Amino acid sequence: MPSDFWIGRFGRKPLIIAHRGGAALAGENSVEALRAAAGAGADAIETDIRLTKDGALVCIHDEDLRRLCGDSRRVSDIEFATLRQVLPATMTLHEALATSGSLGVLLDIKIADPAQLVRIIDEVVAAHATGRIMLGLRSLGLIAAARAVRKDIAILAFLEEPESSAQARDAGADWFRLWQGAASLESAAIVRHVGLHLAVMAGQPRSVPLPEYPPYPVGIIDEEGLEHLHRIGPDAILLDDPRLAAKHFGSS
Repeated sequence: MPSDFWIGRFGRKPLIIAHRGGAALAGENSVEALRAAAGAGADAIETDIRLTKDGALVCIHDEDLRRLCGDSRRVSDIEFATLRQVLPATMTLHEALATSGSLGVLLDIKIADPAQLVRIIDEVVAAHATGRIMLGLRSLGLIAAARAVRKDIAILAFLEEPESSAQARDAGADWFRLWQGAASLESAAIVRHVGLHLAVMAGQPRSVPLPEYPPYPVGIIDEEGLEHLHRIGPDAILLDDPRLAAKHFGSS
């Protein structure tokens, strides 16, 4: 069974997960953001994992560097040393694990190769961080692969429809993510009915600007949105500024 790190505080408030390390506090997915999130009321941080050309596991959300530094190259086409030259704040998985201290770490794994997933898990185990890590995975196949490797690590299903939550559970997930715009008492009930914990991602997908979603990009939320989530009562909230949720829901 996964560690109770991710479920032991239920009943008082949802876990506050600083999206992209705490992107409202410092450069996204940076050591500075992670450290700031620790002092801003976060229970955990979320960071993205990609692979460089020479095999380094790095914490970068986008497939390429256009948004971050105006470079059109893909992360997978750049060697790590070069990446650090063009984006000095690049954080590695090793650094995220080493500097996160007692915080939980949700790894949004952007890599579809099961062999690399095993490598990520091995690095987590080597850092003695298994109990405070959650793997965010986007396919049933990867969920099943991760669960086959470790029975004691938390897994969050990044799937689109709440109706797929039963399949996610059967594959080995413990948690299910809903976007804020899709989070309702009804959709939350679907997820919980199959025995999964519920995490809600603030804002809306940048690549799918649906009109029924809140008018904010991913990670951003206002007071009305927080009140909406308060009524739903998710087990965790992902947002850029953990101070907002800490203020709204109180301390752990």
